[in-house]
Amino acid sequence: MNSTARKVAFCGILTALALVLSYLERLIPVPVPVPGIKLGLANAAVLILLYHFGVKEAFTVSVTRIALAGLLFAGVSGTLYSLAGGLLSFVMMWLAKKAGVFSVTGVSIAGGVFHNVGQILLACVVVQNIKLLYYMPVLIAMGMAMGAVTGVIAVFSLRYLKSARTSGFAG
Repeated sequence: MNSTARKVAFCGILTALALVLSYLERLIPVPVPVPGIKLGLANAAVLILLYHFGVKEAFTVSVTRIALAGLLFAGVSGTLYSLAGGLLSFVMMWLAKKAGVFSVTGVSIAGGVFHNVGQILLACVVVQNIKLLYYMPVLIAMGMAMGAVTGVIAVFSLRYLKSARTSGFAG
């Protein structure tokens, strides 16, 4: 199998994994007083691609996962909120990685925080009420915590991929 076919297959597998994780996240209640908070585990696939292949592949999988999960599980408004959070999160992760001063986990934490920021900013616009920003401290704390968990998962996955690549098994 040539390298392009391996890359496409790997991106397809990670898109499917991210979609499954998106579904599982909807089944796990997060005990906080702010609606809509999820674990963010699907973002591990995006991080893995960002570090393993690059920005184009990671962006494609991120947008594809958001669109598919939205169509399957969330409806139009849920998709718009996920897209707002996902796009801001992705841009901030890309910038944090590009800066070269953050670890994978640090990049993931930035993604978790800015995903929540993107969603709450959209909510403020939609409901025309800036008082929703009162949720921001909880959202930032949850974004940091979940971003750290997702980042650790991505770190271990990237280590595995590196060892598999040197063995000739991974794209």
